[in-house]
Amino acid sequence: MSDTTPGWAWVNGSLLPASDRHISAFDRGFQLGDGVFETLRAAGGRVTELAEHTARLRGSAAGLAIDLPDDLPARLARGIGDLLAAEGLGGPDGDASVRITATRGTWMSRGLLPGPDEHLTATIVIQAWAVTAAPGSTPAHGISAVTSRVRRDPGNPLATLKTTSRADYVYAKLEARRAGADDAVFFTVDGHLSEATSANVFLIRPTADGVVELATPSLACAILAGTTRSWMLRWAAGVGLRPFEGQLTRDDLALASEVFLTASVAGVVPVVRLDGNLVGDGQPGPWTLRARAAREAFITRT
Repeated sequence: MSDTTPGWAWVNGSLLPASDRHISAFDRGFQLGDGVFETLRAAGGRVTELAEHTARLRGSAAGLAIDLPDDLPARLARGIGDLLAAEGLGGPDGDASVRITATRGTWMSRGLLPGPDEHLTATIVIQAWAVTAAPGSTPAHGISAVTSRVRRDPGNPLATLKTTSRADYVYAKLEARRAGADDAVFFTVDGHLSEATSANVFLIRPTADGVVELATPSLACAILAGTTRSWMLRWAAGVGLRPFEGQLTRDDLALASEVFLTASVAGVVPVVRLDGNLVGDGQPGPWTLRARAAREAFITRT
């Protein structure tokens, strides 16, 4: 999927033209990446899993001791609705990628952290992009991925927070680009599969007892608890796949019959090549395509 250029941004309660100046140069998010964010899908004017994304935004903010307003759910719902309408994406044919960013706010002094008696007002921004099919990289063809040299640390308390400090992920995406691939996957410092740059990873694999398993790294593997990930595990249990959450190795990944990524906007994305090697027969597998269709159906009827 690809995104078109937005015309508006919702900033602290106001709709502003996208070309305007929006936040202070002293905003903590700009200066230090001192903020958190969420990205979600809105199709047909209906926002997918807003409550889950709002709860995760609060959890990430709490991890950095960023104070968010008590009326955040209602504020975000109004802001998203106003923004989608302004962008012409709120109607029955609208399909949008929505990003919510919250930073600690503006602080005119220097240093890593304001004093304990200084209470900043969080900066909250909502942006929306129209989602369209990306040429040459459709679900019918799948994507290629490489293994990143960056290692994820399960002991890092920031590993499960969705912060705006994304340098590791940008570096991994550069690794993919330099290798001619579409994305990169991370392993942990102790050698277990973690996640992709902006998605969770799933494997389809048969087991010795004849059951087909849908396997994904556990939350202990330095991953973000994706909302689509949670949905996928529930879906699997209802369609005859055995859900598995645990530690997965390079061999597990290499021997999988199917591999796919899941994210709120892109949905289910087949991986057909990894580190230059074909995944399965090099085509999106039947379970992957079935999962993608089911997720898209869920989004359009939410």
